[in-house]
Amino acid sequence: MRELYPAIEANQTFFLPVPGGHTLYCEEAGNPKGKPVLFLHGGPGGGISARHRQLFDPQHYRIILFDQRGAGKSTPHAGLENNTTWDLVSDIEVLREKLGIESWVVFGGSWGSTLALAYAETHPHRVTGLILRGIFMCRPEEIEWFYQRGAHWVFPERWELFEKPIAPEKRSDMVRAYYDVLTGNNESKKLEAAVAWSGWEGASLKLIPEPDVIDKFEEAHHALAMARIECHYFVHDSWLKANQLLEDAHRIQHIPTEIIHGRYDLICPVRNAWELAQALPQAKLTIVPDAAHAFDEPGILTALLNATDRFMDNP
Repeated sequence: MRELYPAIEANQTFFLPVPGGHTLYCEEAGNPKGKPVLFLHGGPGGGISARHRQLFDPQHYRIILFDQRGAGKSTPHAGLENNTTWDLVSDIEVLREKLGIESWVVFGGSWGSTLALAYAETHPHRVTGLILRGIFMCRPEEIEWFYQRGAHWVFPERWELFEKPIAPEKRSDMVRAYYDVLTGNNESKKLEAAVAWSGWEGASLKLIPEPDVIDKFEEAHHALAMARIECHYFVHDSWLKANQLLEDAHRIQHIPTEIIHGRYDLICPVRNAWELAQALPQAKLTIVPDAAHAFDEPGILTALLNATDRFMDNP
C-alpha cells in the first residue's frame, strides 16, 4: 500500500474571472517547469483540497487545481446560473491559456472523470493523457441507481435520512423533488435538504463508512454547494445526450488512459468503468477488489499513485 506524497503548499493561488459572472479559485503546486497535470474534482460542487496536490510527485509535475463554478472558494458560492458542463469545459480552456500551457495530463475522479471525458472529447489535442477514477458518465440509469432505486437496498438506514426532507407523495422523482427544495426560498428547508443529500453521498463513499467523512459532507458550506450543484446538473441530464461520452470516445482513442475503479463502488457502479474500457481499447483498466468510491481508500490510492508515476515521463 502506498501513501500520498508529502504535503506541499501551493506555489501560487489566484482568482480567475470567467464569462457568466463566476470567479474561479485556482492554484499551482509542484515544479513550475514540470509536466503539467490538471486535477478535476468531483461533485459537481465538491471543490479541491490540499490533499489533492499530494497525488502527484511535486518534483516532476506542475500541478494545477481549481474549484469549479460555485464550488469551494469560487464565487458565487453554490451559484447555478451559467453553470453547465460546457461552461466548465470552456473554463478549463480559459485556465490553460492563462497559464500558457500547450497540453496537459488530465486527472479526474467521479464527476471529475465526467468532466475530463467531456473536455478531452472536445479538445483532444490538448490532452496528453487521462487518469480517470470512479467513472461517472451522468447517464439517466446512473442517476436513477443512486438517487431513486438500487443503492437504497444497501444502506436503507441512510436512505431513510435521504428521503426525510421530501414529502412521501413526491418521492417518485427524488432528484426533481430535491431540486424544487434546493432552489426554493425556504432557507431552513434548503439547508436541511442539502445536508441530507450530501450526507447520503458521504455515507456511501467508502467500503466501510467513516463518521468523520460523513461529518465533512454534512458541513453546511460544503453540503449546500454539493447538493445544489449536483441536483442542478442531474435534473438537466448534465447537458449531455444519453450515452454521449461513450459514443464520442472514438475521439480520444489515441490518448493514453488509465481507468481505476473500486469493485464495490456504490455511487458509481463498476459497470461504468468496464463499458468505458470497452470503448477505449488503449486504456489500462484497474478494478480494485476491496474498495468503493473514495480516492484515498488504500487500493485505489495505490493505483492512482502508480498511474501518476507512470505518466511522469510517458506520455
